[in-house]
Formats: sequence, structure tokens, C-alpha cells
Amino acid sequence: MKSWLAAVLMAPLLLDPTPGPGGETTQEKIESGNTVGWRGKHTNINVSGDVRGGRGDGYRIPRPCWYEPGPTPEEMLRQRSEGRDAANRARIDEESHQAFIQQFKDKIGKDGRWWLPGLNEADPNGVACWTNLEQFVFVPTGTTPPSGITIEQLAQIARAALTVPEPTVKLNPDAKSYVNLPTWVWLEGLGQPRRTVTAELPGVMSVTLVATLEEIKIDPGTTSDRAEVTETGCGAAGRPYTKGGTFSCGVRYLRSSIDRPREKYTLTVTTVWPVDIQGQGQAVPFQFAPVESVTTRDVAVGEIQSNVRP
Repeated sequence: MKSWLAAVLMAPLLLDPTPGPGGETTQEKIESGNTVGWRGKHTNINVSGDVRGGRGDGYRIPRPCWYEPGPTPEEMLRQRSEGRDAANRARIDEESHQAFIQQFKDKIGKDGRWWLPGLNEADPNGVACWTNLEQFVFVPTGTTPPSGITIEQLAQIARAALTVPEPTVKLNPDAKSYVNLPTWVWLEGLGQPRRTVTAELPGVMSVTLVATLEEIKIDPGTTSDRAEVTETGCGAAGRPYTKGGTFSCGVRYLRSSIDRPREKYTLTVTTVWPVDIQGQGQAVPFQFAPVESVTTRDVAVGEIQSNVRP
């Protein structure tokens, strides 16, 4: 384990005194956007920031379950030996109940914590992954068990929760374009071009992701012999039409859309958001690919008719 993570694991950790994962009750924290990427269950991980008001891109955490630091030996013994469920177990089979409790008594005075399993319930594989973990694992201070939460996995949780705006594609001409006529393209409704999400395991570690809108990419919905794309002046959000302005962001269609399905081209605009990672105020040795969000717009393209007089 890295020295800085070992140090924070040795610090006191404030926990809910109620039984945790693998016990009789659970604690669920839910954060979601229009596309659910993160819904934590049986976990003390908090996710905050720009997780709503936008759309996720379907990113999935590679391993949607983990162990995380839980109760001290004294807290664990109290949780598992007191309460209604413990009393019911003792009444049904006192001998088995005492054998169950003994494993927690054996750790009293030991330097370490019980680690408990958590999961991302939004992931289709989350529950199956979680059920393959032990209900609890005792871990000496300064070490991490196999499948224990890492700073990289915490960053993946933040990445799954991150959402970006769903903008509107604006065109000029709007209702219909024509062959060889420049069609200006820009976006509206982007809001702030910076999105931030923090995932934190209180008292242990935290990581913050910052996604910043950098550029757009335009796909005209057809091949290069039927459309020419110009992106030299698009910047982060395209270029709104200005009368007499220089065309530098959009599409010039070279063929009518009359022979296309529904007699329209489907233009696609992709916003590109590079992601910066900050782990507890210091750099972390991995990166994510940029977030890419896709918005489409139908474009009808006609041919300009002209009359020739002798």
C-alpha cells in the first residue's frame, strides 16, 4: 500500500453505529443522473457534484464491488452481539450464536478494522460481484485486503457518476438547407463548460474529477462525396450564425437528401470533455479518456430551383 494511503487508513474513521454490509441492515446512498452510472449500496462512499442536470455516457466501473474500511473490533462486537436480530439468533441456537460472536471477541484489542463489502447497484454485475465477497474481513492497520477499495477505483466511481449537459443543436438555415449552401452549426443550453464530481470515503481518501468542454466534432450523417465539414472555427460550442460572417463551423451538403431515409440527413454533434483527476490534493498515476456526449439533428437538404429565360 502506498505510504500516504496507509497513513490515512491509520486515522480515526467515523462510522454509522448501525450494522453495516453483511449484517442485518444496510445503508444506501444514491446519486444518479439521467443515465444512471452510480448507485452505491452497503457503502460509506459519498459522491457529490455534477451528477444531475445532465447525461452520463454509460461508463461502467471495471469491478463494481469492493471491501472498504468498517468498524473497529469493539464496534463490530457490539453491532453483532446486540439488538433484536442477535437476540433472535441466540434464542434459536445459543451455541451457534456464541460461536458466531467469538470471532469478533477474538479481535478485541487487535490493531486493525473489519472491512465490509460495498457495490455499485447501478451496474448489472454489481450484485453478483458483491455476493462473491466475504461478509466481513479483518484487516491489520496499514494494509489493504485483496479487492479492497483503492484510489483508482474511487476515481472510477466518480467517473461513473459524472454527467455532462444535453445541449440543443442549432442550425442556420434551420428548417431546410440547400445544396452548396453553408449550414452553420452551434450548440445552446450547455451551461457551465466545467463539470466536477468528488467521490469520498470519509476519513480515508477522496478523489475529484474535473471535466472541461474542449471541442465539438461534427458528423454530417453521410459520406465525404455528399458533404464537406468545416470545423476550423468551432471552438468548444460551435459558431452561431452572423450576417456577413465568415463560415468556419458547419456543413456544406453537396447532394440533396431526397434519396435518404425520411428524405433527411442525420447530423451528429459530439461534445468532447477531457477529464482531469485530483486525488487528495495530489496527482494520481492514471487518466480517463475524454467524456463524449452525442446529440443528433435531422437536416433536410433540397436543390435550389431556377428558371432560365432566353
